[in-house]
Amino acid sequence: MSRIAIPASAEAAPEASRPLLAQVKSLLGSVPNLFRLVAHSPAALEGYLGLFGALGKGRLPAATRERIALAIAEFNGCGYCLSAHSYLAANLAKLPPEEIAANRRGRSADPKANAAVVFALKVAEARGHVSDADLHAVRDAGFGDAEVIEIVQNVALNIWTNYVNEVARTEIDFPVADGAAA
Repeated sequence: MSRIAIPASAEAAPEASRPLLAQVKSLLGSVPNLFRLVAHSPAALEGYLGLFGALGKGRLPAATRERIALAIAEFNGCGYCLSAHSYLAANLAKLPPEEIAANRRGRSADPKANAAVVFALKVAEARGHVSDADLHAVRDAGFGDAEVIEIVQNVALNIWTNYVNEVARTEIDFPVADGAAA
C-alpha cells in the first residue's frame, strides 16, 4: 500500500491538476498511479509533464529514452519505474525482452544505444562527476552536445520519478517486471 494516498481518480485530484491528468489520459488511455500521486502538487505535475514532453521533442529516440529509464530504475531499485518502463519499452518502443534485460544491466545490443545507456548509468553512479573518458566515449559513439545534455536530463527525470515512487511506495499498476518489488 502506498505511503502517500493516491487519489482514486483524476476527478479526486486537486482541481488544478485535473486538466493535466486529462492530458495524460488522452496520451496513455489511462492515468497511472504515478501521475495521480504527483497530482497532489499541481506545480510538480506540471513540471514533470513539461520536462517529459520537452524531452519527447528532443533528439534522443523514444527507444533510447526507455533504455535509459530502465537502466536508472534498476540502478535505483525502483520497482514501480522498472515495471512501467519494461511495459513501455516492450509495447511502445517495441524493444525485445533480451534488449530490455540488457538495458536493466546498463547495456544495449545496439552499439550507439549502448554508449548512451552506459553514459547515463555513469552519470547516475558518479552523480554527474563523469570522467573526460566517459564524455569522449559517448561523443565518439555519435552523440553531440545536445544529445549529451538530453541524456543527463533523462537521467535526472528518471531519478526524480524513482525517488518519488520509492518515498511513496507507489502501488505498481503495470505488469510487475521480473525482480521488481510488487
